[in-house]
Amino acid sequence: MSLHIAARPGEIADFVLMPGDPLRAAWIAETFLKEVHCYNRIRGMLGFTGTYEGKRVSVQGSGMGIPSALIYYTELIKDYGVKKIIRVGTAGALQKDLKLRDLIIALSASTTSGINQEVFSYGEFAPTADFGLLSKAMEGAVKLGLAYKAGNVLTTDSFYPARENAYSPWVDHGVLCVEMETAGLYSIAARYGVAALSILTISDSLPREQRTPVSDRERSFSDMINLALQCT
Repeated sequence: MSLHIAARPGEIADFVLMPGDPLRAAWIAETFLKEVHCYNRIRGMLGFTGTYEGKRVSVQGSGMGIPSALIYYTELIKDYGVKKIIRVGTAGALQKDLKLRDLIIALSASTTSGINQEVFSYGEFAPTADFGLLSKAMEGAVKLGLAYKAGNVLTTDSFYPARENAYSPWVDHGVLCVEMETAGLYSIAARYGVAALSILTISDSLPREQRTPVSDRERSFSDMINLALQCT
């Protein structure tokens, strides 16, 4: 048992899906897994383990933003020996050609966070996806007939930017969307030598000024989950 996760040794699978919203974690477990049991309720950050097509899979909420998510990424890896983590989350489209509910596979993650500055005192670390998981996701998309876009995403510490047009340079450089956890996941995975991937669903479009309802964010976006489960 770690500080923030109440699971006993062996209760968490090697493969973990991680939404930010703990209620989405519950929905994923109830909808997609069999033989489910809840191993964590500390701070309301729900965690579950079950099976998918005979394989053990865990689902753990991470909270919003890198600081919260890093607590759970780190404890899952160091205290429970997790080897593969796939973030399944929502994102805001930065490019005009992206529509609500489009799937994004994050090849890499730019960031406004200083998460890696304490490690790299000079230069900049480029957090990237695990190629093995990336390949499985791309093959899974073909199998399921799902369209997706793959590319660079932006991980930000600020849900509400302080400056007008704060995202303009990222848009100009082809960054697909903005979210709040992927750069942290890819960085900690690289540090500990585990595999990580981020699969996102566009829940908002900044250029189109469109949003999906809150209820859809919690209990929808099944394409993203089906695709992530192809990577088990």
